[in-house]
Amino acid sequence: MKYIRKFKKGILVAGVAIVLVLSAGFMVSSDRDFEILKNLDIYFSLFRELNLFYVDDTNPEKLVTKSIDAMLSSLDPYTQYIPESEADDFRFQTTGEYGGIGAIIRRGTDAVVIAEPYENSPAARSGLKAGDLLTEINGKPVKDQAITDVSEMLKGAPGTQIELTVKRPYENKTFKKTITREQIVIPNVPYYGIVAKGIGYIRLSSFTPNAGKEVGDALKDMKKNMNVHSVILDLRGNPGGLLVEAVNVVSNFVDKGQEVVSTRGKVQQFDNVYRTTDNPVDSVIPLVVLVNRSSASASEIVTGAIQDLDRGVIVGQRTFGKGLVQTTRRLSYNAQLKVTTAKYYIPSGRCIQALDYSHRNPDGSVGYIPDSLIRAFKTKKGRVVYDGGGIQPDIHVETDLLSNLAVSLYTKNLIFDYATDYAAHHDTVLAANKFRITDEMYRQFTQFLQGKDFDYETESEAKLDDLIKLAKREKYYATAAPEFTALKQKLAHDKNKDLQIFKPEIEDLLGEEIMSRYYYQKGRIEFSLQTDEQFSKAIQVLQDPQLYNSILNGSWKEKTTEARAYDMQNAD
Repeated sequence: MKYIRKFKKGILVAGVAIVLVLSAGFMVSSDRDFEILKNLDIYFSLFRELNLFYVDDTNPEKLVTKSIDAMLSSLDPYTQYIPESEADDFRFQTTGEYGGIGAIIRRGTDAVVIAEPYENSPAARSGLKAGDLLTEINGKPVKDQAITDVSEMLKGAPGTQIELTVKRPYENKTFKKTITREQIVIPNVPYYGIVAKGIGYIRLSSFTPNAGKEVGDALKDMKKNMNVHSVILDLRGNPGGLLVEAVNVVSNFVDKGQEVVSTRGKVQQFDNVYRTTDNPVDSVIPLVVLVNRSSASASEIVTGAIQDLDRGVIVGQRTFGKGLVQTTRRLSYNAQLKVTTAKYYIPSGRCIQALDYSHRNPDGSVGYIPDSLIRAFKTKKGRVVYDGGGIQPDIHVETDLLSNLAVSLYTKNLIFDYATDYAAHHDTVLAANKFRITDEMYRQFTQFLQGKDFDYETESEAKLDDLIKLAKREKYYATAAPEFTALKQKLAHDKNKDLQIFKPEIEDLLGEEIMSRYYYQKGRIEFSLQTDEQFSKAIQVLQDPQLYNSILNGSWKEKTTEARAYDMQNAD
């Protein structure tokens, strides 16, 4: 009874405070304000009764967090509650900075694995390598620790020290490392350089502070020291970030004062027009922007502005389609709310939001903007472009999906483990742009796989299993059982055979992983460009000024899929 009286007193005080605050804020000036107050009062009374009388002990914080998350999930996936405990992770996402040793970790079978130390980080300078097994932190075993807990243990204030016990595979030795934590800054531009005669390449992987400056510095360096006269800006896989940095990136290529993006929301304070504020590094250098389905948000602002202003050619796949802007609002007890406050519009006036969260289907699902509502807009030079679902590239280049075999080898970390083994036995390798997986290396890899678990199911096998289930449900299976059995045997995958069929894509994954052991992210990126179809198309466009200019002036039209298929069938 003492507990209940104490709980009642606490909850009553909290409830009175809530009502007073709400009354002060809303003053019940409208039916909407009354509905807000009424429903909050219902929620408070329900929460009070639940915590007082539920048969088992409850966790009030957990209950409230779940209810908040459920409420926000009914809006859009970008409106999120950030409790104080997650503030550091959120800060890292928006700034790219944290205090720690500078390494990506993952869960292994018997230990925590160093998946990748960042170049020039404390982890890398101390001699830690990808594949090293982390067994203890400050003398405390981490074998059974959650990977998030281990990550938090590795983080800390710059200048503080941490002792790691490390086991190095394939060398059968364990050692200790004392590392001083530093402020780790993840670069927005992990790689840039010359990739063909006169053609520069910039990979932009995020939009945290200084993204625009990093792109500008890379462009200046290539123009001054590498004799670059055209450039590829690669935004593939870039999920976005700070809107202002998207404007800063565009500012490197567009004259000062040009509109890049505008935002419009329900609250007027979120209505803004963002223009380039600095003189460009080069406003005329031929430019190709590479995008794919994972290029989102700030990436789409850059892509859309470059396309709408006819400043460059877009190559790749349709982008993700996120045209919503989030603002962070401070809450009580150091919590935060990341809330969608506006939609953004690129220079032609179009919004590229693909999913319509404001008009859900009866089952609660979210649909794409219907074709009937998609509208045409015009670029600065009069080219027709469309809203309603990402940025459509000027030149489409599709890429093949990875086979289920390659996915299995990657997700089961067998490609990672082979790269660890290879690096343990090879002190040096060729430069990333010259390195190749030889037939002998691939044979050694297939031998490495002997006895390893990497089973998988092909798409054909999966479809056949679905057909068999359907046939059984409709009572047709018994009459066709022999045929189903024979087809199942014919479609059964053969690991050794598939390792040869899908050899090229597996070699690409192997090469990228091995290069990361010697040249970090730069090596991974540089190696991957050797067999990159979208990258090759970008080079082709920049090496053909007539094609480049015809795309931008609207006289060139990309052939449809049907026309391309006809050309292939009738080629000599």
